[in-house]
Amino acid sequence: MSDKKQQVSRRQFLNYTLTGVGGFMAAGLLVSPLRMAIDPVLKDSASGELVNVGISVDDITDVPTRIDWTVEQVDGWYKSEPSRSAWVYKDGNGDIVALSPICTHLGCVVSWEGSDAHPDHFYCPCHDGLYTKDGVNVPGTPPLAPLPTFEQEIRDGMLFLGNTIDREGA
Repeated sequence: MSDKKQQVSRRQFLNYTLTGVGGFMAAGLLVSPLRMAIDPVLKDSASGELVNVGISVDDITDVPTRIDWTVEQVDGWYKSEPSRSAWVYKDGNGDIVALSPICTHLGCVVSWEGSDAHPDHFYCPCHDGLYTKDGVNVPGTPPLAPLPTFEQEIRDGMLFLGNTIDREGA
């Protein structure tokens, strides 16, 4: 081999430089989408937080009562306070039951004793859906699954509710 150094031509120098600069720019453009894809995975999830719904455990009876509350929600830079609802009552054992008011058929809102023909039932007016007091769907009516329940906790005599928990249908 010869001891001569191989000279880089002007064309090769420009080719190497433009390739390097183009690669650097492409890497810079990929950082933002990668960050957007990875960042939500690395963030702590706010789901599962229990919220004080403003009702004392002593005020809950064996008759389902609709309670409404708001939760703070942050979507990017936008903060909102959407409202939530639940049907709350004490069962025969004195345990608190909190049911979602959203029908599992098509998402309409159910009401307790909403139909004169079906007392002691949750009634969905959209398609005559029926649920028993414990939220189980009545066979032969449109809903195919029971009403979801809420995560719940009692702190200092107040009821705290979280996310809904789906139940297996009949």
